Amino acid sequence: MGQSLSKVYVHITFSTKHRQPLIDSQIKNVLFEYIGGICKGLECKPIRVGGHDDHIHILCTLSKKITQMTLLEEIKKRSSKWIKLKGNQHQNFYWQNGYGIFSVNPSEIDIVSSYIDNQEKHHKTKSFKNEFRAFLIKYDVAYEEKYVWD
Repeated sequence: MGQSLSKVYVHITFSTKHRQPLIDSQIKNVLFEYIGGICKGLECKPIRVGGHDDHIHILCTLSKKITQMTLLEEIKKRSSKWIKLKGNQHQNFYWQNGYGIFSVNPSEIDIVSSYIDNQEKHHKTKSFKNEFRAFLIKYDVAYEEKYVWD
């Protein structure tokens, strides 16, 4: 085969540092749009970006030109710098050090998109910690609780 072809969907999630509720209603939508723009600029087509007051979810394709780690570094670095310019109330904005990135079956894109769209409703009954643990269990990721959170 003379051509390199790829289409890998990923669901990314990470929180604010110490899960502080720093993603307020004033910044939420523009932050999600900005993060989608970062993904697009890195050739990782954004499908859906959303979240809640202390974390975000990103559903996008993973470009064959970038590693997972680089994608996450760029999203966090660029969005953190950007949000700090949006007013004094955002001066102490930081993302957590870690992240979760999980593969998504193309047949489940609509399910994951809907899940991301319904974060406000979803988090009336479940914390981000419990949500993230559920992902780790679903994807059979070995982890030590004391190293997951910062």
